[in-house]
Amino acid sequence: MILSQLHFRGFAVGSGEPVEFWVDDGVITREPIPGADTVTDGGWIMPGLVDAHNHVGIAPGLGVTIEQARAFARQDLQAGATLIREVGSPVDTHPLDDDPAGPRFIRAGKHIARPKRYLRDYGVDLGEVTDLPAEVARQAQAGDGWVKLVGDWIDRDTGDLSPLWPDNVLREAISVAHQLGVKVTAHVFGTEALYGLIDAGIDCIEHGTGLNDELIAIMAAQRIGLVPTLIQVENFPSIADGADRFPAYQQHMRKLHADAPSTFAAAIEAGVDIYAGTDAGGFVEHGRIVDEVVALAGIGLSPGQALDAACASAREWLGAGGLGDGDRADVLVLHGDPAQDLSVLRSPDAIVCGGHLV
Repeated sequence: MILSQLHFRGFAVGSGEPVEFWVDDGVITREPIPGADTVTDGGWIMPGLVDAHNHVGIAPGLGVTIEQARAFARQDLQAGATLIREVGSPVDTHPLDDDPAGPRFIRAGKHIARPKRYLRDYGVDLGEVTDLPAEVARQAQAGDGWVKLVGDWIDRDTGDLSPLWPDNVLREAISVAHQLGVKVTAHVFGTEALYGLIDAGIDCIEHGTGLNDELIAIMAAQRIGLVPTLIQVENFPSIADGADRFPAYQQHMRKLHADAPSTFAAAIEAGVDIYAGTDAGGFVEHGRIVDEVVALAGIGLSPGQALDAACASAREWLGAGGLGDGDRADVLVLHGDPAQDLSVLRSPDAIVCGGHLV
Protein backbone atom coordinates (compact mmCIF):
# COMPACT_ATOMS: atom_id res chain seq x y z
CA MET A 1 0.00 0.00 0.00
CA ILE A 2 1.42 3.38 -1.00
CA LEU A 3 0.26 6.56 0.70
CA SER A 4 1.46 9.96 -0.49
CA GLN A 5 0.34 11.99 2.55
CA LEU A 6 0.95 10.55 6.00
CA HIS A 7 0.61 11.68 9.60
CA PHE A 8 2.67 10.59 12.61
CA ARG A 9 2.06 11.39 16.27
CA GLY A 10 3.80 9.67 19.15
CA PHE A 11 7.00 9.66 21.17
CA ALA A 12 10.58 10.15 20.03
CA VAL A 13 12.73 7.08 20.57
CA GLY A 14 15.37 7.74 23.21
CA SER A 15 14.04 10.99 24.66
CA GLY A 16 10.38 10.05 25.02
CA GLU A 17 9.43 13.58 23.95
CA PRO A 18 6.15 14.05 22.06
CA VAL A 19 6.67 14.26 18.31
CA GLU A 20 4.31 15.00 15.45
CA PHE A 21 4.89 15.50 11.75
CA TRP A 22 3.44 14.85 8.33
CA VAL A 23 4.81 13.43 5.08
CA ASP A 24 4.06 14.93 1.71
CA ASP A 25 5.55 13.56 -1.50
CA GLY A 26 8.14 11.55 0.42
CA VAL A 27 9.37 14.46 2.54
CA ILE A 28 8.82 15.28 6.22
CA THR A 29 7.03 18.50 7.15
CA ARG A 30 5.71 20.06 10.36
CA GLU A 31 2.95 21.79 8.42
CA PRO A 32 -0.35 19.97 9.10
CA ILE A 33 -1.89 18.21 6.11
CA PRO A 34 -5.68 17.89 6.47
CA GLY A 35 -6.89 14.43 5.56
CA ALA A 36 -3.47 12.77 5.75
CA ASP A 37 -3.56 9.10 6.68
CA THR A 38 -2.41 8.57 10.26
CA VAL A 39 0.28 5.87 10.48
CA THR A 40 0.52 6.07 14.28
CA ASP A 41 -1.07 7.99 17.12
CA GLY A 42 0.89 7.08 20.22
CA GLY A 43 3.69 4.85 18.90
CA TRP A 44 7.44 5.24 19.32
CA ILE A 45 8.97 6.97 16.31
CA MET A 46 12.53 7.06 14.95
CA PRO A 47 14.36 7.43 11.60
CA GLY A 48 14.98 4.28 9.63
CA LEU A 49 18.05 2.21 10.44
CA VAL A 50 21.36 2.46 8.57
CA ASP A 51 23.33 -0.60 7.46
CA ALA A 52 26.73 1.02 7.02
CA HIS A 53 28.45 -2.02 5.49
CA ASN A 54 26.36 -3.94 3.00
CA HIS A 55 26.73 -5.51 -0.45
CA VAL A 56 23.41 -6.01 -2.24
CA GLY A 57 25.42 -6.57 -5.42
CA ILE A 58 27.26 -9.58 -4.00
CA ALA A 59 26.13 -13.12 -3.29
CA PRO A 60 27.93 -16.47 -3.04
CA GLY A 61 28.80 -17.49 -6.58
CA LEU A 62 28.65 -13.94 -7.96
CA GLY A 63 26.60 -13.14 -11.05
CA VAL A 64 24.05 -11.03 -9.16
CA THR A 65 21.43 -9.41 -11.37
CA ILE A 66 19.77 -6.09 -10.61
CA GLU A 67 16.54 -7.89 -9.73
CA GLN A 68 18.39 -10.14 -7.29
CA ALA A 69 20.04 -7.07 -5.78
CA ARG A 70 16.62 -5.46 -5.49
CA ALA A 71 15.36 -8.51 -3.59
CA PHE A 72 18.35 -8.36 -1.22
CA ALA A 73 17.68 -4.67 -0.62
CA ARG A 74 14.06 -5.47 0.19
CA GLN A 75 15.22 -8.02 2.78
CA ASP A 76 17.29 -5.32 4.44
CA LEU A 77 14.38 -2.90 4.26
CA GLN A 78 12.01 -5.36 5.90
CA ALA A 79 14.46 -5.44 8.82
CA GLY A 80 14.22 -1.66 9.13
CA ALA A 81 17.28 -0.54 7.11
CA THR A 82 16.10 2.35 4.95
CA LEU A 83 19.64 3.52 4.18
CA ILE A 84 22.40 1.23 2.91
CA ARG A 85 26.06 2.12 2.54
CA GLU A 86 27.17 -0.31 -0.14
CA VAL A 87 30.93 -0.59 0.32
CA GLY A 88 31.91 -2.37 -2.86
CA SER A 89 30.00 -4.27 -5.53
CA PRO A 90 30.99 -5.94 -8.81
CA VAL A 91 27.66 -4.82 -10.29
CA ASP A 92 26.48 -1.23 -10.59
CA THR A 93 23.41 -1.00 -8.37
CA HIS A 94 22.46 2.58 -9.32
CA PRO A 95 19.36 1.31 -11.18
CA LEU A 96 17.92 0.51 -7.74
CA ASP A 97 17.64 4.24 -7.12
CA ASP A 98 14.60 4.21 -9.39
CA ASP A 99 12.66 2.06 -6.90
CA PRO A 100 10.36 4.61 -5.18
CA ALA A 101 9.81 2.31 -2.20
CA GLY A 102 13.39 1.02 -1.92
CA PRO A 103 16.20 1.93 0.49
CA ARG A 104 18.45 4.87 -0.19
CA PHE A 105 22.01 3.93 -1.19
CA ILE A 106 25.40 5.53 -0.62
CA ARG A 107 27.99 3.60 -2.64
CA ALA A 108 31.73 3.10 -2.93
CA GLY A 109 32.02 1.70 -6.46
CA LYS A 110 34.07 -1.49 -6.82
CA HIS A 111 36.62 -2.83 -4.36
CA ILE A 112 40.16 -1.89 -5.37
CA ALA A 113 42.57 -4.79 -4.84
CA ARG A 114 45.54 -6.55 -6.44
CA PRO A 115 45.72 -9.83 -8.40
CA LYS A 116 45.09 -12.86 -6.17
CA ARG A 117 44.82 -10.59 -3.14
CA TYR A 118 41.05 -10.57 -2.72
CA LEU A 119 37.97 -12.58 -3.62
CA ARG A 120 38.09 -13.42 -7.30
CA ASP A 121 36.13 -11.12 -9.66
CA TYR A 122 34.71 -9.02 -6.82
CA GLY A 123 36.57 -5.83 -7.65
CA VAL A 124 39.29 -4.18 -9.72
CA ASP A 125 42.68 -5.93 -9.60
CA LEU A 126 45.61 -3.57 -10.19
CA GLY A 127 48.75 -5.15 -11.58
CA GLU A 128 50.83 -2.12 -10.57
CA VAL A 129 50.49 -0.56 -7.13
CA THR A 130 51.30 2.84 -8.63
CA ASP A 131 47.99 2.70 -10.53
CA LEU A 132 46.08 3.09 -7.27
CA PRO A 133 45.62 6.91 -7.31
CA ALA A 134 44.20 6.83 -10.85
CA GLU A 135 41.87 3.96 -9.98
CA VAL A 136 40.69 5.77 -6.87
CA ALA A 137 39.75 8.70 -9.14
CA ARG A 138 37.82 6.34 -11.43
CA GLN A 139 35.95 4.65 -8.60
CA ALA A 140 35.18 8.05 -7.08
CA GLN A 141 33.13 8.74 -10.21
CA ALA A 142 31.38 5.37 -9.94
CA GLY A 143 30.30 5.76 -6.31
CA ASP A 144 28.31 8.19 -4.21
CA GLY A 145 31.04 9.86 -2.20
CA TRP A 146 33.09 6.85 -1.09
CA VAL A 147 35.92 4.66 -2.39
CA LYS A 148 36.71 1.20 -1.01
CA LEU A 149 40.23 -0.24 -0.76
CA VAL A 150 41.23 -3.75 0.21
CA GLY A 151 43.82 -2.94 2.84
CA ASP A 152 44.99 -6.44 3.66
CA TRP A 153 44.34 -10.01 2.55
CA ILE A 154 46.11 -13.32 2.65
CA ASP A 155 49.44 -13.32 0.79
CA ARG A 156 49.96 -16.82 -0.55
CA ASP A 157 53.71 -16.35 -0.60
CA THR A 158 53.91 -15.62 3.13
CA GLY A 159 50.82 -17.62 4.12
CA ASP A 160 49.31 -14.85 6.23
CA LEU A 161 47.57 -11.48 6.10
CA SER A 162 49.70 -8.66 4.73
CA PRO A 163 49.13 -5.14 3.32
CA LEU A 164 48.37 -4.62 -0.37
CA TRP A 165 49.71 -1.09 -0.80
CA PRO A 166 52.93 0.82 0.00
CA ASP A 167 52.49 3.74 2.37
CA ASN A 168 53.56 6.40 -0.15
CA VAL A 169 51.01 5.16 -2.70
CA LEU A 170 48.27 5.18 -0.08
CA ARG A 171 49.06 8.78 0.82
CA GLU A 172 48.82 9.85 -2.81
CA ALA A 173 45.64 7.86 -3.47
CA ILE A 174 43.78 9.12 -0.41
CA SER A 175 44.91 12.66 -1.17
CA VAL A 176 43.42 12.30 -4.67
CA ALA A 177 40.13 11.12 -3.20
CA HIS A 178 39.97 14.01 -0.76
CA GLN A 179 40.72 16.51 -3.51
CA LEU A 180 37.70 15.09 -5.35
CA GLY A 181 35.55 15.47 -2.24
CA VAL A 182 35.33 11.70 -1.71
CA LYS A 183 35.99 9.67 1.43
CA VAL A 184 37.99 6.45 1.55
CA THR A 185 37.38 3.32 3.56
CA ALA A 186 39.29 0.04 3.68
CA HIS A 187 38.77 -3.61 4.46
CA VAL A 188 41.33 -4.55 7.12
CA PHE A 189 41.47 -7.67 9.30
CA GLY A 190 45.02 -7.57 10.69
CA THR A 191 47.23 -4.93 12.28
CA GLU A 192 50.09 -4.26 9.87
CA ALA A 193 48.05 -2.56 7.12
CA LEU A 194 46.32 -0.22 9.57
CA TYR A 195 49.42 1.88 10.18
CA GLY A 196 49.82 2.98 6.57
CA LEU A 197 46.10 3.53 6.02
CA ILE A 198 45.65 5.62 9.14
CA ASP A 199 48.84 7.61 8.51
CA ALA A 200 47.58 8.33 4.98
CA GLY A 201 44.38 9.92 6.30
CA ILE A 202 41.83 7.14 5.75
CA ASP A 203 38.28 8.13 6.71
CA CYS A 204 36.98 4.77 7.91
CA ILE A 205 38.10 1.24 8.71
CA GLU A 206 35.91 -1.78 7.97
CA HIS A 207 36.23 -4.73 10.41
CA GLY A 208 39.32 -3.45 12.27
CA THR A 209 39.90 -6.61 14.28
CA GLY A 210 43.66 -5.94 14.33
CA LEU A 211 43.42 -2.61 16.15
CA ASN A 212 45.70 -2.02 19.12
CA ASP A 213 45.78 0.71 21.78
CA GLU A 214 48.12 2.94 19.75
CA LEU A 215 45.96 2.81 16.63
CA ILE A 216 42.75 3.17 18.60
CA ALA A 217 44.03 6.38 20.17
CA ILE A 218 44.85 7.82 16.74
CA MET A 219 41.46 6.84 15.33
CA ALA A 220 39.68 8.49 18.24
CA ALA A 221 41.74 11.68 17.92
CA GLN A 222 41.30 11.91 14.16
CA ARG A 223 37.61 10.90 14.17
CA ILE A 224 38.24 7.96 11.86
CA GLY A 225 35.10 5.84 11.70
CA LEU A 226 35.01 2.14 12.54
CA VAL A 227 32.44 -0.33 11.22
CA PRO A 228 33.31 -3.54 13.09
CA THR A 229 30.82 -5.88 11.34
CA LEU A 230 30.49 -8.03 14.45
CA ILE A 231 28.22 -10.66 12.91
CA GLN A 232 30.78 -11.13 10.14
CA VAL A 233 33.61 -11.48 12.67
CA GLU A 234 31.64 -14.41 14.08
CA ASN A 235 32.56 -16.23 10.85
CA PHE A 236 36.32 -15.95 11.35
CA PRO A 237 36.68 -19.47 12.83
CA SER A 238 34.89 -21.05 9.86
CA ILE A 239 37.01 -18.97 7.46
CA ALA A 240 40.09 -20.30 9.25
CA ASP A 241 38.76 -23.85 9.08
CA GLY A 242 38.71 -23.63 5.27
CA ALA A 243 42.34 -22.51 4.97
CA ASP A 244 44.31 -25.63 5.87
CA ARG A 245 47.07 -24.74 3.38
CA PHE A 246 47.93 -21.66 5.44
CA PRO A 247 48.35 -22.56 9.12
CA ALA A 248 49.78 -19.15 10.07
CA TYR A 249 46.72 -17.46 8.57
CA GLN A 250 44.43 -19.91 10.36
CA GLN A 251 46.04 -19.15 13.70
CA HIS A 252 45.94 -15.41 13.00
CA MET A 253 42.23 -15.39 12.10
CA ARG A 254 41.33 -17.41 15.19
CA LYS A 255 43.28 -15.03 17.40
CA LEU A 256 41.64 -11.99 15.81
CA HIS A 257 38.27 -13.58 16.52
CA ALA A 258 39.16 -14.39 20.11
CA ASP A 259 40.50 -10.88 20.76
CA ALA A 260 37.69 -9.03 18.97
CA PRO A 261 35.43 -8.37 21.99
CA SER A 262 38.23 -6.77 24.00
CA THR A 263 39.59 -4.93 20.94
CA PHE A 264 36.25 -3.31 20.18
CA ALA A 265 35.53 -2.65 23.85
CA ALA A 266 38.81 -0.71 23.98
CA ALA A 267 37.77 1.29 20.90
CA ILE A 268 34.47 2.15 22.58
CA GLU A 269 36.23 3.17 25.78
CA ALA A 270 38.59 5.42 23.80
CA GLY A 271 35.72 7.17 22.05
CA VAL A 272 36.19 5.87 18.50
CA ASP A 273 33.18 6.65 16.29
CA ILE A 274 31.52 3.28 15.71
CA TYR A 275 28.77 2.50 13.21
CA ALA A 276 26.63 -0.58 12.58
CA GLY A 277 27.18 -2.62 9.43
CA THR A 278 26.35 -6.26 8.70
CA ASP A 279 28.64 -7.09 5.74
CA ALA A 280 25.63 -8.79 4.19
CA GLY A 281 26.21 -10.30 0.77
CA GLY A 282 28.85 -12.96 1.32
CA PHE A 283 28.91 -15.10 4.44
CA VAL A 284 26.17 -12.99 6.05
CA GLU A 285 22.55 -13.02 4.94
CA HIS A 286 20.66 -9.82 4.26
CA GLY A 287 18.14 -8.47 6.74
CA ARG A 288 20.33 -8.76 9.85
CA ILE A 289 20.89 -5.15 10.87
CA VAL A 290 19.10 -5.70 14.20
CA ASP A 291 21.45 -8.61 14.96
CA GLU A 292 24.37 -6.23 14.45
CA VAL A 293 22.85 -3.61 16.74
CA VAL A 294 22.31 -6.23 19.44
CA ALA A 295 25.89 -7.44 18.98
CA LEU A 296 27.18 -3.89 19.47
CA ALA A 297 25.35 -3.77 22.78
CA GLY A 298 27.23 -6.91 23.74
CA ILE A 299 30.70 -5.32 23.51
CA GLY A 300 30.22 -2.30 25.73
CA LEU A 301 27.69 0.04 24.14
CA SER A 302 24.46 0.75 25.99
CA PRO A 303 21.25 -0.11 24.09
CA GLY A 304 20.82 3.57 23.29
CA GLN A 305 24.40 3.90 22.02
CA ALA A 306 24.09 0.74 19.93
CA LEU A 307 20.89 2.10 18.42
CA ASP A 308 22.61 5.42 17.74
CA ALA A 309 25.36 3.59 15.83
CA ALA A 310 22.69 2.39 13.40
CA CYS A 311 20.59 5.53 13.34
CA ALA A 312 21.19 9.14 14.43
CA SER A 313 25.02 9.09 14.52
CA ALA A 314 25.26 7.02 11.35
CA ARG A 315 22.88 9.34 9.53
CA GLU A 316 24.80 12.41 10.62
CA TRP A 317 28.08 10.76 9.54
CA LEU A 318 26.66 10.02 6.10
CA GLY A 319 24.82 13.32 5.74
CA ALA A 320 21.49 11.56 5.39
CA GLY A 321 19.15 13.56 7.63
CA GLY A 322 16.71 12.20 10.17
CA LEU A 323 13.25 13.49 11.07
CA GLY A 324 13.83 17.16 10.27
CA ASP A 325 11.71 19.31 7.98
CA GLY A 326 12.61 18.52 4.39
CA ASP A 327 14.30 15.21 5.20
CA ARG A 328 13.45 12.13 3.18
CA ALA A 329 10.66 10.30 5.02
CA ASP A 330 12.41 7.16 6.30
CA VAL A 331 10.58 6.29 9.51
CA LEU A 332 10.16 3.36 11.87
CA VAL A 333 7.16 3.10 14.19
CA LEU A 334 7.56 0.78 17.18
CA HIS A 335 5.46 -0.41 20.09
CA GLY A 336 8.15 0.47 22.64
CA ASP A 337 11.41 2.36 23.05
CA PRO A 338 14.33 0.36 21.57
CA ALA A 339 16.79 2.61 23.42
CA GLN A 340 15.57 0.71 26.48
CA ASP A 341 14.88 -2.67 24.87
CA LEU A 342 16.52 -3.44 21.52
CA SER A 343 14.26 -6.45 20.92
CA VAL A 344 11.50 -3.97 20.03
CA LEU A 345 13.34 -3.43 16.72
CA ARG A 346 12.51 -6.97 15.61
CA SER A 347 8.79 -6.28 15.18
CA PRO A 348 8.16 -2.73 13.93
CA ASP A 349 4.57 -1.61 13.71
CA ALA A 350 5.34 0.28 10.49
CA ILE A 351 8.24 0.92 8.13
CA VAL A 352 8.06 3.98 5.90
CA CYS A 353 10.73 4.31 3.22
CA GLY A 354 10.90 7.40 1.05
CA GLY A 355 7.38 8.25 2.12
CA HIS A 356 6.03 4.82 1.14
CA LEU A 357 4.47 2.49 3.69
CA VAL A 358 6.33 -0.78 3.21
